[in-house]
Amino acid sequence: MNGHPLLEAREVSVRFGGLVAVDQVSAAFAPGELVGIIGPNGAGKTTFFNALSGVVEPTGGELYAGGQRLTGAKPHRYAQHGVARTFQTPRVFAELSVAANIDFGLQFAGRHRTASWLLKDEASILNLIGLQAQADLPAAAITPSQQRLLEIGMALATRPKLLLLDEVAAGLTESEVDAMAQLIRRLRDELDLTVIWIEHAVTTLLRYVERVIVLHQGRKIADGTPAEVVRNAEVIEAYLGDEMVEPA
Repeated sequence: MNGHPLLEAREVSVRFGGLVAVDQVSAAFAPGELVGIIGPNGAGKTTFFNALSGVVEPTGGELYAGGQRLTGAKPHRYAQHGVARTFQTPRVFAELSVAANIDFGLQFAGRHRTASWLLKDEASILNLIGLQAQADLPAAAITPSQQRLLEIGMALATRPKLLLLDEVAAGLTESEVDAMAQLIRRLRDELDLTVIWIEHAVTTLLRYVERVIVLHQGRKIADGTPAEVVRNAEVIEAYLGDEMVEPA
């Protein structure tokens, strides 16, 4: 590593007309970190993600990957720097088989990109996410939780260094959420990934991540360990009327 964070936001702002969705947020993500981003509805979480992955161009501030300026670059340039992401609504090709969806991810990144042997081909990726039995089914025929896994598989197929997960636990049962969180930790460990995970289910996230960034009305109000963050007065205040966590 060249001493630079894998991805860094420096005072990033995103405005839509008069609305400031993200307000001068700075955050740096080191290799191998598992970071959660939480905040009440409308806090700017997904917009910040969109900026981190090149989907939305910041109206202020700078983005760097491995020390190289990426502000304003298109999503494929972020992908070349090893940034992959999922979306709140899984974006899978419904009529294609599960294996063909993974193949699409492999083609998108170019199979020449060096990667862990665990991401060698469709079969190894399907094995990693536990969908080998569904390989030949059309993506439309698998369950919503399996579609979320498939989308993670498609992101992994681009051989990323950094995985951005946008509400991958939404709509899942408690046991599915737990299994998903355990898978995410295992992927981080086995693939040496950096993972940044947005989730509305705060309690789940705090149980599994090592660091939490809290956004409120577009601003970063906290950045620390889960234990520190749940004791932060400003965070508790922001969550009044929303579902705040019991301090462990």
